[in-house]
Amino acid sequence: MPQSLCKIHLHIIFHTKTTSPMIKEEHLKRLHQYIGQLIKVSGCDVICVGGTGDHVHSLVMLNNTETVAHLVEEMKRNSSRWLKTISSAYEGFAWQGGYAALSVSQSQIDTVIAYIENQTEHHKKQSFRDEYLQFLQLYKINYDERYVLSD
Repeated sequence: MPQSLCKIHLHIIFHTKTTSPMIKEEHLKRLHQYIGQLIKVSGCDVICVGGTGDHVHSLVMLNNTETVAHLVEEMKRNSSRWLKTISSAYEGFAWQGGYAALSVSQSQIDTVIAYIENQTEHHKKQSFRDEYLQFLQLYKINYDERYVLSD
């Protein structure tokens, strides 16, 4: 049987809908752990999950059969359902419709891990909107600013 060899690291970013409640500080760690479990269940390797009350960053090593779209759909759909079970405060919770999935070279893995782990401090200096647009510009992704952060 032929062997499929691949090692694709992705930095996946998505945020809450603008009408959605913020994720409370006391629930963030559990949410990040839950999303990590969802990544593992998909057959991919979770390297790091973090973020703040309005968005999530994850560093994932994609397996050789999973698609990015399916992985993100599962992460968002199941974590949204789970949040609604832990508190009535999340009754109207939803993630945005889109996401960013950015390639990460092997030499940048430690830098991305540190970046994800330092989100709270990072966002004291830069808004999520500015961060997201900066990533899109850095990766030369064409986008329409009217829609990129909309629900």
